[in-house]
Amino acid sequence: MLIQFKELPQTSRVWIYQSDRKFTEEELPKLKQELAVFLEQWTAHGADLNAGFEIKYDRFIVIGLDQHINAASGCSIDAQVRFIQKLETAYDVSLLDKMNVTYIQNDRLHFKPLADFKKMAKDGAVGKNTTVFNNLVNTIEEYEEHWEVPAIESWHNRFFK
Repeated sequence: MLIQFKELPQTSRVWIYQSDRKFTEEELPKLKQELAVFLEQWTAHGADLNAGFEIKYDRFIVIGLDQHINAASGCSIDAQVRFIQKLETAYDVSLLDKMNVTYIQNDRLHFKPLADFKKMAKDGAVGKNTTVFNNLVNTIEEYEEHWEVPAIESWHNRFFK
């Protein structure tokens, strides 16, 4: 069942899919509609899942699930991944590649392959206080508090030692 993302409890599980480019103004309404339809029909072993979504910075798809009602199963997570793969094809974007980094520099979002970001850190082009997006957060609470953080406060800190 689709519910408003803001209404999900802080303990809700989150999945963050980072796009390799911004979605256009023309794409966003259709993308939101497709997400709404998917989440409205998303189930685990036939039981409705209370889920919501938001799109941040026209680049990140964030799906939240209240697991206190019904938890996601392997099959329902597989269905979510298949849906995301369909979005990748439909919008010609990469959403599942975890070997990329998005960060903020000069008030703009930048997207780089992990190897490039690592080199930039070594060369001093990005620093410990560069804001990065930690897409490994697991709950809405972590998403709100630890998603958009200085690199030194995320898994990215390994590049600054």
